[in-house]
Amino acid sequence: MQAAKPVGRHASALKYDILSALGVTALAADKHRQRLMLRLMVLITTRYNWQNNELSIGRAEMARLWSVEERTVKREIAKMRAAGWIEVKRAGVKGRVTVYALNLSGVLGETTQSWTTIGTDFVARMQERHVGAGTDMAGPTDGENAGQDPSGAAETDPNVIPFQRRMQTAETEGTWGQVLVQLRAESPAQAATWFGQLSEMARDGDRVTLVAPSRFIADYVRTHFLNRLLGSYAALDPAVRRVEVVAVSE
Repeated sequence: MQAAKPVGRHASALKYDILSALGVTALAADKHRQRLMLRLMVLITTRYNWQNNELSIGRAEMARLWSVEERTVKREIAKMRAAGWIEVKRAGVKGRVTVYALNLSGVLGETTQSWTTIGTDFVARMQERHVGAGTDMAGPTDGENAGQDPSGAAETDPNVIPFQRRMQTAETEGTWGQVLVQLRAESPAQAATWFGQLSEMARDGDRVTLVAPSRFIADYVRTHFLNRLLGSYAALDPAVRRVEVVAVSE
């Protein structure tokens, strides 16, 4: 998944969505994951520089904010790095503290399952920001309603595919249409958020290729749902032995 950074003129609006996603995900997690996410949220709200994508803070100060010892800070930061939430931007040398950067793709990948809990408008905004990977993570400006449909701003950017122009598959016929019906019956939320964005692009022997409107969606489906898609296909057509998911840009 291509790393994106919450910087630029839309960063101040995006940060509320990131914090919302983290908070809702934490509340549904076990106590250990919940605490780790809460500690990340504290760092974000107290010391994170959104414009420069920098978290510059020493272990002693982290320990004070978290009410723990410094050895706990070292362990928790290692967990955050292993989870892909933060990464070292500048290593600490000669008395200077280490500067970290927030890995937006890692954070959002961790929270994706909670998006539908927040609402369909939230799902639309977050997917919109990932359409056309490598572009600025465009979202509402400071004065705009964060719950509004973001497609209006995207119309002027040829690199962004508006949410309304997502691939429509409700009328899909053939095996893929039957697979969608089955997936919607099993999990309406996941079907609406992920599977409904896919379209069958090609069938070559025992291989089916599905296409997604963005690299983010393609990566997420490949990581979390590929076996499920293959199982659904194979149940309807045993000749299908491979399912691939690619992005429009690939």
